[in-house]
Amino acid sequence: MDNNSSGMRSETDGPESDPASSNVRESAPDNSAPDTTAPDSRVVALTTNLTLEPNDSARLSALCGPFDQNIHHLEKRLGVNIRNRGNLFQISGPEHRIRAAGAILSQLYRETSGEQSIDPDTVHLFLQEAGVDELLARESEAAELPGTDVIKTSRKTIKPRGGNQTGYVEAVRRHDVNFGIGPAGTGKTYLAVACAVEALESQRVSRILLVRPAVEAGEKLGFLPGDLAQKIDPYLRPLYDALYEMMGVERVNKYIERNIIEVAPLAYMRGRTLNNAFIILDESQNTTVAQMKMFLTRIGFGSTAVITGDVTQIDLRGEQSGLINVVKVLDGVEGISFTHFGSKDVVRHPLVQKIVDAYDSYAPPGREQSVG
Repeated sequence: MDNNSSGMRSETDGPESDPASSNVRESAPDNSAPDTTAPDSRVVALTTNLTLEPNDSARLSALCGPFDQNIHHLEKRLGVNIRNRGNLFQISGPEHRIRAAGAILSQLYRETSGEQSIDPDTVHLFLQEAGVDELLARESEAAELPGTDVIKTSRKTIKPRGGNQTGYVEAVRRHDVNFGIGPAGTGKTYLAVACAVEALESQRVSRILLVRPAVEAGEKLGFLPGDLAQKIDPYLRPLYDALYEMMGVERVNKYIERNIIEVAPLAYMRGRTLNNAFIILDESQNTTVAQMKMFLTRIGFGSTAVITGDVTQIDLRGEQSGLINVVKVLDGVEGISFTHFGSKDVVRHPLVQKIVDAYDSYAPPGREQSVG
């Protein structure tokens, strides 16, 4: 099998195109396009031919997915009609949509050179990571070399999706203190854990600390069994899950026993100095101003800190969020990075982005705290 990066040949033109082009023809709007995203009937539909190289039946099968589910997913999301015979794909729809579909198909086909299959989640991630303009800009570039933004751990390789996630990873690698602020599902915590595991395995740090404020999120901590550390343990489950995925359950448990990985409530940080450590403060929107200052002043030599939070999910009662305050206090301080995620960066189910946008638009002015 030829694992070289794929090439692409396509011809797409609108009404003002070169009359010598024979691969583009005007046609009536295709009635087989999904109704949910069907273009306005007044828009002239075009058809373009796209050839994916090399012609590899195994890679083409991985691209299309079982029963062409990946192709159907693209058709539904972009409002186009896609047919293929071998490595020749025919795409019909509005010009900007067929160009976007061609860009995504080409990028996904390049992914098949190192993947055994492409699932609908991967297709969704490619659709989410950029708008039409970004897709077209990326398509104009030659086959890209593997990026330096890839995070490599012993069990898997993690590639950031989209400009914000890529910038976030680059910032974590360059700065000692980093803030990732945005709604749920944008990957800010998962990527922080990935960077921490990479730093530990490459011996840039000697331990990982996972920290969270002990703030009740609707439920009463007092009703949970055990001491404070055991009570807060279930709230750190997303961090555990990410660690298990990247290092394996046995190895993570062994590191916890040896305090190479430490899980602690934020209150336990007072009075400590943390050297040669990768520290992740999750759910930081629930820190007070004093707690945030206390945490940031614990950082010692050779340490990296990543602070993540969502200012739309603050559970504090009657106190200002330390995350909102710190954005204003540390604005412009050299060596500190702030990455702000939005709904377009959500990499979960497509409805999650719509839910985030709906809540943002519904909240009455002045009711939600904001980062300015």
